[in-house]
Amino acid sequence: MKIAVIGGTGRVSARFIRHALDRGHEVKALVRNIQKAEEMIEGAELVQGDARNPKDIKEALTGCGVVFSGLSTDKTDTLTEAVPLITEEMNRQGLKRLVSIGTAGILDSRFEDGKYRFESSESKRRKTFAAEEHAGVYKHLQNTDLDWTIVCPTYLPDGDVQGGVRFELDMLPEDGKKVTTGDTAVFAYQTLLNDQFSQKRVGICY
Repeated sequence: MKIAVIGGTGRVSARFIRHALDRGHEVKALVRNIQKAEEMIEGAELVQGDARNPKDIKEALTGCGVVFSGLSTDKTDTLTEAVPLITEEMNRQGLKRLVSIGTAGILDSRFEDGKYRFESSESKRRKTFAAEEHAGVYKHLQNTDLDWTIVCPTYLPDGDVQGGVRFELDMLPEDGKKVTTGDTAVFAYQTLLNDQFSQKRVGICY
């Protein structure tokens, strides 16, 4: 099965692509910088373009069976612009399965009912723009019929696979401090291929 990856040179996406290629999957990745992508993710089919351009999204998804988005906010509204385009194109092409990387900030607060973590005392961050963008993606996906999952890592340092990832639906496991980009990529890959956690957020950490 060919996997479409949106945001192919992202910190999690690049590791996700390598993991998928090593397991025999074809990967078609939408990237902004083709030279950077060729250095980072050798072996994938690359589509140069912008995730906010419907034509580029269409090209990236054509011929694929499932979709992975590792798009980040990048201090812009890219996420809330791009994800509706992705879901619209998925509907046009009859694709159902989407796994996206979110943030632990959009998980439910364990201590304050009705709040996201980023809105509660659990969050240490003063700036909420990125979390609000990810929350916008979650709200959008809730209004679709797609088989989506948002994988929500807590503090996300670059690093290889360590194992021992804990997860919880809609919340961050207790005392979760961090999880590497490598383990996040592997968890997302397994979630995508195993059809786990349909229409759910999943908090992950060590």
